[in-house]
Amino acid sequence: MSSEMILTNARIVTREEVVEGSLVVRDGQIAELAAGASRAAGAVDLEGDWLLPGLVELHTDNLERQFQPRPGVRWPADAAMLQHDGQIAGSGITTVCDAVCVGFYGGKRERLELLRLSLDVLHRARAAAALKAEHLLHLRLEVSDPGCLELFEPLMDEEGLAVVSFMDHTPGQRQWRDIEKYRTFHMGRTVTTEDQFAAMIERRVEEQKQHFTANLARILELLEGHPAVRASHDDTTPEHVADARAMGATISEFPTTLEAARAAREAGMSIVMGGPNLVLGGSHSGNVSAGELAREGLLDVMSSDYVPASMLQAAFKLAREFGMAMPEAIAPVTRHPAELLGMADRGIIEAGRRADLVRVREIGETPHVGAVWRAGRRIA
Repeated sequence: MSSEMILTNARIVTREEVVEGSLVVRDGQIAELAAGASRAAGAVDLEGDWLLPGLVELHTDNLERQFQPRPGVRWPADAAMLQHDGQIAGSGITTVCDAVCVGFYGGKRERLELLRLSLDVLHRARAAAALKAEHLLHLRLEVSDPGCLELFEPLMDEEGLAVVSFMDHTPGQRQWRDIEKYRTFHMGRTVTTEDQFAAMIERRVEEQKQHFTANLARILELLEGHPAVRASHDDTTPEHVADARAMGATISEFPTTLEAARAAREAGMSIVMGGPNLVLGGSHSGNVSAGELAREGLLDVMSSDYVPASMLQAAFKLAREFGMAMPEAIAPVTRHPAELLGMADRGIIEAGRRADLVRVREIGETPHVGAVWRAGRRIA
């Protein structure tokens, strides 16, 4: 039996324009888009609210935050997964790549447990058809870690493995080129004394020397022919970008300098920045701001990183404070990430696409999610 839904009196954001009109959804797909109000019985009046494509998220650490809402606190695993899913859907995200660390640069025992928990709860929630959003997998490979390969090899056949990123959090370079920032991050969390801090730095530098090159070579062998998109992480110099391209990376995730972002653009890579960086006006690590990259035309995709609601807030900030037309402002959270994942069925409102949709009303300067549909079914 065919199912139909009509949404009317909406500001519908398409690829190129905003249409004040109506949208017909039939059997989970967008069937028609027309200007003007619909007179059809049962049409849902959106009262002039925005209607956007469902957001597509390439990188979120939010699941890990649900497992451990405070230091030393561990929330029940399945409840954490469902809470994460609810926050994702409630933020207007209909497709999400859950970022899971493989190999670690601090708190190893704890992070190993979170890797196992993340995969276990994802499997159980999928099997129970309990998830509102569509959840894919983003494996973040800490290439310098001695155990990275042992952890990664069994995960190659994971369902929904969509993104693999290459990370190296060795202190003194990339995100942690400023050792004082590194000290601030770890002191009291990973170590408690200066001697412990110095020993940690020495150990991490030595691990990079011993394992990075060999681990990377084997990882690239394993990935040969695999459809997962490859991303670099925290590129700081043009040399980092060149190395990433040699690894087959097409995404530069969170470049830390304007120089690296420019090199990524010249290399044909897409540039991903964090929503919190844009919303808060800068990086918490002292790196280049997403706003500066936006002004330079060097911003392709916004990720929520650690705050799911930041994707939508960042998109509206691009429109309100950076002067972008709404179709251009929402592309970094809808069309562009969908294209990077090779998903031609979503990210745009037009006939024939999947009916992943978000109703948004602005409250002051804050976009508020009023309703979310995934494949025509309301999920929030």
